[in-house]
Amino acid sequence: MPSRIGLIGGGKFGVIHLRTLRQLGWDGVAELGAICRQSEAALTEQCAEYGVPGYTSYREMLDRESLDAVVVCTPDHLHREMALEAIRRGLHVLVEKPLDTTSAGCREIRDAAKKAGVLLAVDFHKRFDPEHRALERSVRQGKMGQVLYGYAWMEDRIEVPLDWFPHWASGSSPAWFLGVHFYDLVRWILKSEPVEVYAKGRNEKLAAMGIDALDSVSAHVTFKCGAQVAFQTSWVLPRSFEAVVNQGLRLVGTEGLWEIDSQSRGSQSCIEPAGMQAWNSNANREYEDSQGRLRLGGYVIESIEEFGRAVSRVKSGTSISEARGPLAGAEDGLAATLIAEAAHESIRTGMPVRL
Repeated sequence: MPSRIGLIGGGKFGVIHLRTLRQLGWDGVAELGAICRQSEAALTEQCAEYGVPGYTSYREMLDRESLDAVVVCTPDHLHREMALEAIRRGLHVLVEKPLDTTSAGCREIRDAAKKAGVLLAVDFHKRFDPEHRALERSVRQGKMGQVLYGYAWMEDRIEVPLDWFPHWASGSSPAWFLGVHFYDLVRWILKSEPVEVYAKGRNEKLAAMGIDALDSVSAHVTFKCGAQVAFQTSWVLPRSFEAVVNQGLRLVGTEGLWEIDSQSRGSQSCIEPAGMQAWNSNANREYEDSQGRLRLGGYVIESIEEFGRAVSRVKSGTSISEARGPLAGAEDGLAATLIAEAAHESIRTGMPVRL
């Protein structure tokens, strides 16, 4: 019998989870059991579309629904309490990045999941990008020699903090909202822990628009293996930029280099009134299946689907360690948070932070 998964948070990215869980239902792997979100109007619309019950209180949803797992897809600072509540009830949990905005919170969630014996995963979907997987294999197999240095960038258009999340952008930052993706990715590729973070931040454009949030965070991270990687993150790109996200990664080793432009995948369109747009079809693409149903594919979707499959494997008797597969876990979530936490401390003090 397919596992039943509830979703907490049906906003911008929550819709991706809704569609993915519906697809898993079509495939008989897992099914969407219930939705929880604050907006009653949006909730009513989504419940009608997906044919499941809805709640404005996540505790009420957990009380009334028979679920195997939940996905926490809410603003960063709310992850902790919701994940812990689900874990206390013995449910498996997928948390959108970051696991929590404090290392103490990450450890609390980690320890609770271990004690409860449930699967805890963090949705670091950059690990599922086939280009990133190819780079990881190359580094793991020693083809690039010793990685010496590199840089990564992830930038959003200004509509993200200004239009999408103006009510909680001040509680986040480019490091929390974007940086953790690449902090995790590079750590996973290098198989090495961060040991020092030195960061600078700018607070100009958003402050002038009434949002007390950093425009950009530049973090230089030294890893135990000796590699030094600069991470550039911001969310103030012009509205006219051709994609919502601009991102990429470059690593240089003693035996070679590898460059990945994750934004410019070679697919572009120009349709009025949107104008020029670039499409990252590796991440998220629509297609019709053999039954004419509109489905989503790409590495963003694969990460969510993998959680659904893992929950079903556990339900069928597979151990959590075996069922996890390529999913990022609590220690991965903690490590990314430690980097982001240190970056903010370094910005505050103007000094490098040892981990």
